Amino acid sequence: MQKATIVTQEWDKTFPENERVNHRKVVFHNRYGIELVGDLYTPKQAAEARLPAIAVCGPFGAVKEQSSGLYAQTMAARGFVTLAFDPSFTGESGGEPRYMASPDINTEDFQAAVDYLSTLDQADPDRIGIIGICGWGGMALNTAALDTRVKATVTSTMYDMARVNANGYFDSEDSAEARYAKRQALNRQRTEDYRNGTYALGGGVVDPLPENAPFFVKDYYDYYKTPRGYHARSLNSNGGWNVIGCMSFMNQPILRYSNEIRSAVLMIHGEKAHSCYFTKDAFANMMRHNPYKDNKQLLLIPGAVHTDLYDRMDVIPFDEITEFFRKVFA
Repeated sequence: MQKATIVTQEWDKTFPENERVNHRKVVFHNRYGIELVGDLYTPKQAAEARLPAIAVCGPFGAVKEQSSGLYAQTMAARGFVTLAFDPSFTGESGGEPRYMASPDINTEDFQAAVDYLSTLDQADPDRIGIIGICGWGGMALNTAALDTRVKATVTSTMYDMARVNANGYFDSEDSAEARYAKRQALNRQRTEDYRNGTYALGGGVVDPLPENAPFFVKDYYDYYKTPRGYHARSLNSNGGWNVIGCMSFMNQPILRYSNEIRSAVLMIHGEKAHSCYFTKDAFANMMRHNPYKDNKQLLLIPGAVHTDLYDRMDVIPFDEITEFFRKVFA
Protein backbone atom coordinates (compact mmCIF):
# COMPACT_ATOMS: atom_id res chain seq x y z
CA MET A 1 0.00 0.00 0.00
CA GLN A 2 1.41 3.39 -1.02
CA LYS A 3 0.62 5.44 2.05
CA ALA A 4 -0.77 8.94 2.12
CA THR A 5 1.33 11.79 3.40
CA ILE A 6 0.81 13.29 6.86
CA VAL A 7 -2.79 14.49 6.95
CA THR A 8 -3.54 17.93 8.37
CA GLN A 9 -6.54 18.23 10.67
CA GLU A 10 -6.89 22.01 10.95
CA TRP A 11 -9.06 23.96 8.52
CA ASP A 12 -6.66 25.12 5.79
CA LYS A 13 -9.02 25.71 2.87
CA THR A 14 -9.10 28.69 0.53
CA PHE A 15 -12.78 29.20 1.41
CA PRO A 16 -14.58 29.74 4.74
CA GLU A 17 -16.11 26.90 6.73
CA ASN A 18 -19.87 26.50 6.43
CA GLU A 19 -21.57 26.17 9.83
CA ARG A 20 -24.37 24.05 8.36
CA VAL A 21 -21.95 21.31 7.30
CA ASN A 22 -19.91 18.70 9.18
CA HIS A 23 -16.41 18.04 7.89
CA ARG A 24 -13.82 15.33 8.50
CA LYS A 25 -10.76 13.88 6.80
CA VAL A 26 -11.04 10.36 5.39
CA VAL A 27 -8.58 7.92 3.82
CA PHE A 28 -9.43 5.30 1.19
CA HIS A 29 -7.48 3.46 -1.52
CA ASN A 30 -7.66 2.76 -5.23
CA ARG A 31 -7.12 -0.59 -6.93
CA TYR A 32 -3.42 0.16 -7.35
CA GLY A 33 -3.02 0.28 -3.59
CA ILE A 34 -2.52 4.05 -3.44
CA GLU A 35 -4.07 5.70 -0.40
CA LEU A 36 -6.17 8.73 -1.23
CA VAL A 37 -7.09 11.47 1.23
CA GLY A 38 -10.37 13.30 1.04
CA ASP A 39 -12.54 15.80 2.87
CA LEU A 40 -15.96 14.33 3.64
CA TYR A 41 -18.73 16.90 3.98
CA THR A 42 -22.17 16.06 5.37
CA PRO A 43 -25.18 18.27 6.12
CA LYS A 44 -25.82 18.77 9.85
CA GLN A 45 -29.56 18.54 9.27
CA ALA A 46 -30.04 15.40 7.15
CA ALA A 47 -33.48 14.68 5.70
CA GLU A 48 -32.78 10.96 5.24
CA ALA A 49 -30.70 8.25 6.90
CA ARG A 50 -28.94 7.62 3.58
CA LEU A 51 -28.30 10.63 1.38
CA PRO A 52 -27.36 10.97 -2.28
CA ALA A 53 -23.57 11.27 -2.57
CA ILE A 54 -21.18 13.15 -4.86
CA ALA A 55 -17.42 12.75 -5.39
CA VAL A 56 -15.61 15.92 -6.50
CA CYS A 57 -12.15 16.48 -7.95
CA GLY A 58 -10.22 19.16 -9.82
CA PRO A 59 -8.96 21.43 -11.19
CA PHE A 60 -6.00 19.66 -12.78
CA GLY A 61 -3.00 20.48 -10.59
CA ALA A 62 -5.11 21.80 -7.71
CA VAL A 63 -5.85 20.27 -4.30
CA LYS A 64 -9.03 19.55 -2.39
CA GLU A 65 -8.54 22.66 -0.29
CA GLN A 66 -9.25 24.77 -3.35
CA SER A 67 -12.12 24.62 -5.86
CA SER A 68 -13.23 20.99 -5.39
CA GLY A 69 -13.64 21.51 -1.65
CA LEU A 70 -15.75 24.60 -2.25
CA TYR A 71 -18.04 22.64 -4.58
CA ALA A 72 -18.23 19.75 -2.12
CA GLN A 73 -19.04 21.89 0.91
CA THR A 74 -21.64 23.90 -1.02
CA MET A 75 -23.41 20.77 -2.23
CA ALA A 76 -23.31 19.27 1.29
CA ALA A 77 -25.10 22.36 2.57
CA ARG A 78 -27.77 21.55 -0.02
CA GLY A 79 -28.37 18.05 1.31
CA PHE A 80 -25.75 15.75 -0.25
CA VAL A 81 -22.91 13.69 1.21
CA THR A 82 -19.86 14.90 -0.66
CA LEU A 83 -16.23 13.85 -0.95
CA ALA A 84 -13.51 16.17 -2.30
CA PHE A 85 -10.26 14.25 -2.74
CA ASP A 86 -6.65 14.66 -3.79
CA PRO A 87 -5.67 12.52 -6.80
CA SER A 88 -2.82 10.01 -6.65
CA PHE A 89 0.68 11.51 -6.42
CA THR A 90 -0.61 14.92 -5.30
CA GLY A 91 -1.70 16.81 -2.21
CA GLU A 92 -2.13 14.66 0.88
CA SER A 93 -2.75 11.49 -1.12
CA GLY A 94 -0.12 8.78 -1.53
CA GLY A 95 1.79 7.58 -4.57
CA GLU A 96 5.42 7.86 -5.57
CA PRO A 97 7.03 9.56 -7.34
CA ARG A 98 5.14 12.74 -6.64
CA TYR A 99 3.52 15.04 -9.22
CA MET A 100 2.72 12.45 -11.87
CA ALA A 101 -0.57 12.19 -13.77
CA SER A 102 -2.11 9.24 -15.57
CA PRO A 103 -5.34 8.97 -17.59
CA ASP A 104 -5.77 5.44 -16.23
CA ILE A 105 -4.83 5.98 -12.57
CA ASN A 106 -6.69 9.28 -12.33
CA THR A 107 -9.86 7.72 -13.74
CA GLU A 108 -9.35 4.97 -11.19
CA ASP A 109 -9.10 7.63 -8.46
CA PHE A 110 -12.65 8.73 -9.28
CA GLN A 111 -13.81 5.12 -9.23
CA ALA A 112 -12.11 4.60 -5.87
CA ALA A 113 -14.06 7.58 -4.52
CA VAL A 114 -17.23 5.87 -5.78
CA ASP A 115 -16.08 2.67 -4.02
CA TYR A 116 -15.77 4.61 -0.77
CA LEU A 117 -19.12 6.36 -1.07
CA SER A 118 -20.84 3.10 -2.08
CA THR A 119 -19.87 1.55 1.26
CA LEU A 120 -20.44 4.62 3.47
CA ASP A 121 -23.32 4.24 5.93
CA GLN A 122 -24.54 7.81 5.33
CA ALA A 123 -24.62 7.45 1.55
CA ASP A 124 -27.16 5.78 -0.74
CA PRO A 125 -25.16 3.52 -3.11
CA ASP A 126 -27.91 3.82 -5.73
CA ARG A 127 -27.64 7.62 -5.82
CA ILE A 128 -24.01 8.49 -6.52
CA GLY A 129 -22.77 11.26 -8.77
CA ILE A 130 -19.47 12.92 -9.61
CA ILE A 131 -18.30 16.46 -10.32
CA GLY A 132 -15.12 17.09 -12.31
CA ILE A 133 -13.61 20.56 -12.57
CA CYS A 134 -11.18 21.68 -15.31
CA GLY A 135 -8.99 18.69 -16.34
CA TRP A 136 -10.97 16.52 -14.01
CA GLY A 137 -14.06 17.26 -16.08
CA GLY A 138 -12.58 15.07 -18.79
CA MET A 139 -11.70 12.46 -16.20
CA ALA A 140 -15.27 12.58 -14.92
CA LEU A 141 -16.66 11.88 -18.40
CA ASN A 142 -14.21 9.02 -18.79
CA THR A 143 -15.37 7.63 -15.45
CA ALA A 144 -19.03 7.99 -16.41
CA ALA A 145 -18.35 5.97 -19.57
CA LEU A 146 -16.73 3.21 -17.51
CA ASP A 147 -18.50 3.09 -14.13
CA THR A 148 -22.18 2.16 -14.25
CA ARG A 149 -22.56 3.01 -10.55
CA VAL A 150 -22.29 6.71 -11.47
CA LYS A 151 -25.84 7.91 -12.03
CA ALA A 152 -25.10 11.59 -12.71
CA THR A 153 -22.04 13.57 -13.83
CA VAL A 154 -21.32 17.30 -13.83
CA THR A 155 -18.33 18.80 -15.61
CA SER A 156 -17.37 22.39 -14.90
CA THR A 157 -14.98 24.51 -17.03
CA MET A 158 -13.72 21.22 -18.53
CA TYR A 159 -10.34 20.53 -20.10
CA ASP A 160 -9.72 17.50 -22.31
CA MET A 161 -6.21 16.70 -21.02
CA ALA A 162 -5.51 14.21 -23.80
CA ARG A 163 -6.34 16.76 -26.47
CA VAL A 164 -4.38 19.65 -24.97
CA ASN A 165 -1.30 17.48 -24.40
CA ALA A 166 -1.38 16.04 -27.91
CA ASN A 167 -2.51 19.14 -29.82
CA GLY A 168 -1.49 22.09 -27.68
CA TYR A 169 -3.75 25.00 -26.76
CA PHE A 170 -6.40 25.77 -29.39
CA ASP A 171 -5.05 22.78 -31.39
CA SER A 172 -2.13 24.97 -32.49
CA GLU A 173 0.28 21.98 -32.38
CA ASP A 174 -2.01 19.44 -34.03
CA SER A 175 0.45 17.86 -36.44
CA ALA A 176 2.60 14.76 -36.53
CA GLU A 177 5.74 16.92 -36.69
CA ALA A 178 4.78 18.98 -33.64
CA ARG A 179 3.91 15.87 -31.63
CA TYR A 180 7.16 14.19 -32.65
CA ALA A 181 9.18 17.20 -31.51
CA LYS A 182 7.31 17.15 -28.20
CA ARG A 183 7.95 13.42 -27.76
CA GLN A 184 11.65 13.93 -28.48
CA ALA A 185 11.90 16.64 -25.82
CA LEU A 186 10.00 14.60 -23.23
CA ASN A 187 12.05 11.48 -23.81
CA ARG A 188 15.30 13.44 -23.59
CA GLN A 189 14.01 14.66 -20.23
CA ARG A 190 13.28 11.07 -19.17
CA THR A 191 16.91 10.15 -19.79
CA GLU A 192 18.10 13.19 -17.87
CA ASP A 193 15.76 12.46 -14.96
CA TYR A 194 16.90 8.85 -14.78
CA ARG A 195 20.54 9.92 -14.84
CA ASN A 196 19.94 12.45 -12.04
CA GLY A 197 17.72 10.22 -9.94
CA THR A 198 15.13 13.01 -9.64
CA TYR A 199 12.28 14.39 -11.70
CA ALA A 200 12.52 17.96 -12.97
CA LEU A 201 9.49 20.11 -12.25
CA GLY A 202 7.77 21.86 -15.11
CA GLY A 203 6.85 24.94 -13.10
CA GLY A 204 3.38 25.96 -11.99
CA VAL A 205 1.60 29.11 -13.10
CA VAL A 206 4.22 31.58 -14.33
CA ASP A 207 5.45 33.98 -11.64
CA PRO A 208 6.24 36.85 -11.98
CA LEU A 209 3.53 37.44 -14.52
CA PRO A 210 4.84 38.90 -17.82
CA GLU A 211 3.09 42.06 -18.95
CA ASN A 212 2.38 40.51 -22.34
CA ALA A 213 0.99 37.24 -20.95
CA PRO A 214 -2.16 35.94 -22.70
CA PHE A 215 -5.40 36.56 -20.83
CA PHE A 216 -5.83 32.92 -19.83
CA VAL A 217 -2.38 32.94 -18.16
CA LYS A 218 -3.39 36.09 -16.27
CA ASP A 219 -6.64 34.32 -15.35
CA TYR A 220 -4.73 31.39 -13.84
CA TYR A 221 -2.30 33.73 -12.04
CA ASP A 222 -5.19 35.62 -10.48
CA TYR A 223 -6.45 32.38 -8.93
CA TYR A 224 -3.41 30.26 -8.11
CA LYS A 225 -0.83 32.90 -7.21
CA THR A 226 -2.90 35.31 -5.12
CA PRO A 227 -4.70 34.95 -1.75
CA ARG A 228 -7.85 34.20 -3.74
CA GLY A 229 -6.77 30.61 -4.42
CA TYR A 230 -3.14 30.02 -3.42
CA HIS A 231 -2.45 26.84 -1.43
CA ALA A 232 0.91 25.50 -0.28
CA ARG A 233 0.17 21.96 -1.52
CA SER A 234 -1.23 23.00 -4.90
CA LEU A 235 0.99 22.10 -7.87
CA ASN A 236 -0.30 25.01 -9.91
CA SER A 237 0.37 27.45 -7.08
CA ASN A 238 3.96 26.23 -6.77
CA GLY A 239 6.37 24.07 -8.81
CA GLY A 240 3.83 22.35 -11.04
CA TRP A 241 3.83 18.83 -12.45
CA ASN A 242 6.99 16.97 -13.35
CA VAL A 243 8.08 17.86 -16.89
CA ILE A 244 7.27 14.31 -17.98
CA GLY A 245 4.32 13.99 -15.59
CA CYS A 246 1.55 14.17 -18.18
CA MET A 247 3.21 12.68 -21.26
CA SER A 248 1.07 9.53 -21.43
CA PHE A 249 -2.00 11.68 -22.16
CA MET A 250 -0.60 12.32 -25.64
CA ASN A 251 -1.50 8.81 -26.78
CA GLN A 252 -4.73 8.40 -24.80
CA PRO A 253 -7.98 9.76 -26.26
CA ILE A 254 -9.83 9.40 -22.95
CA LEU A 255 -13.24 10.44 -24.32
CA ARG A 256 -13.33 7.74 -27.00
CA TYR A 257 -16.50 6.12 -25.62
CA SER A 258 -18.27 9.15 -24.18
CA ASN A 259 -21.13 8.65 -26.67
CA GLU A 260 -21.92 5.40 -24.85
CA ILE A 261 -22.66 7.16 -21.56
CA ARG A 262 -26.22 6.25 -20.59
CA SER A 263 -26.39 8.14 -17.29
CA ALA A 264 -27.24 11.83 -16.89
CA VAL A 265 -24.61 14.47 -17.70
CA LEU A 266 -24.57 18.24 -17.20
CA MET A 267 -21.66 20.08 -18.83
CA ILE A 268 -21.04 23.69 -17.70
CA HIS A 269 -18.62 26.24 -19.10
CA GLY A 270 -18.01 29.96 -19.13
CA GLU A 271 -18.96 31.45 -22.49
CA LYS A 272 -15.85 33.68 -22.52
CA ALA A 273 -13.42 31.02 -21.23
CA HIS A 274 -10.41 30.23 -23.42
CA SER A 275 -11.20 26.58 -22.76
CA CYS A 276 -14.85 26.63 -23.81
CA TYR A 277 -14.09 24.73 -27.02
CA PHE A 278 -13.23 21.64 -24.95
CA THR A 279 -16.74 21.44 -23.49
CA LYS A 280 -18.54 22.34 -26.72
CA ASP A 281 -16.68 19.67 -28.68
CA ALA A 282 -16.87 17.05 -25.93
CA PHE A 283 -20.62 17.60 -25.60
CA ALA A 284 -21.10 17.25 -29.37
CA ASN A 285 -19.03 14.05 -29.40
CA MET A 286 -20.96 12.65 -26.43
CA MET A 287 -24.26 13.28 -28.19
CA ARG A 288 -23.14 11.86 -31.55
CA HIS A 289 -24.93 8.52 -32.20
CA ASN A 290 -25.82 8.31 -28.49
CA PRO A 291 -29.33 6.86 -28.04
CA TYR A 292 -29.42 8.31 -24.50
CA LYS A 293 -29.61 12.02 -25.36
CA ASP A 294 -32.56 13.17 -23.27
CA ASN A 295 -30.62 13.25 -19.98
CA LYS A 296 -27.67 15.28 -21.32
CA GLN A 297 -27.40 19.08 -20.94
CA LEU A 298 -24.99 21.83 -21.97
CA LEU A 299 -25.02 25.04 -19.92
CA LEU A 300 -22.92 28.03 -21.02
CA ILE A 301 -22.56 30.87 -18.50
CA PRO A 302 -22.69 34.29 -20.24
CA GLY A 303 -19.60 36.45 -19.71
CA ALA A 304 -17.79 33.90 -17.51
CA VAL A 305 -14.10 33.04 -17.97
CA HIS A 306 -12.31 29.83 -17.02
CA THR A 307 -11.50 30.44 -13.34
CA ASP A 308 -14.83 32.13 -12.61
CA LEU A 309 -16.17 28.60 -12.25
CA TYR A 310 -13.44 27.73 -9.72
CA ASP A 311 -14.71 29.89 -6.88
CA ARG A 312 -17.07 32.69 -7.91
CA MET A 313 -20.19 31.95 -5.89
CA ASP A 314 -22.07 34.54 -7.95
CA VAL A 315 -21.14 32.74 -11.19
CA ILE A 316 -21.08 29.00 -10.44
CA PRO A 317 -24.66 27.80 -11.15
CA PHE A 318 -25.15 25.86 -7.94
CA ASP A 319 -28.94 26.10 -8.22
CA GLU A 320 -28.86 24.40 -11.61
CA ILE A 321 -26.35 21.79 -10.38
CA THR A 322 -28.53 21.03 -7.37
CA GLU A 323 -31.67 20.75 -9.50
CA PHE A 324 -29.87 18.44 -11.91
CA PHE A 325 -28.77 16.02 -9.19
CA ARG A 326 -32.11 16.12 -7.36
CA LYS A 327 -33.98 15.33 -10.55
CA VAL A 328 -31.74 12.37 -11.34
CA PHE A 329 -31.83 11.07 -7.75
CA ALA A 330 -35.57 11.58 -7.23
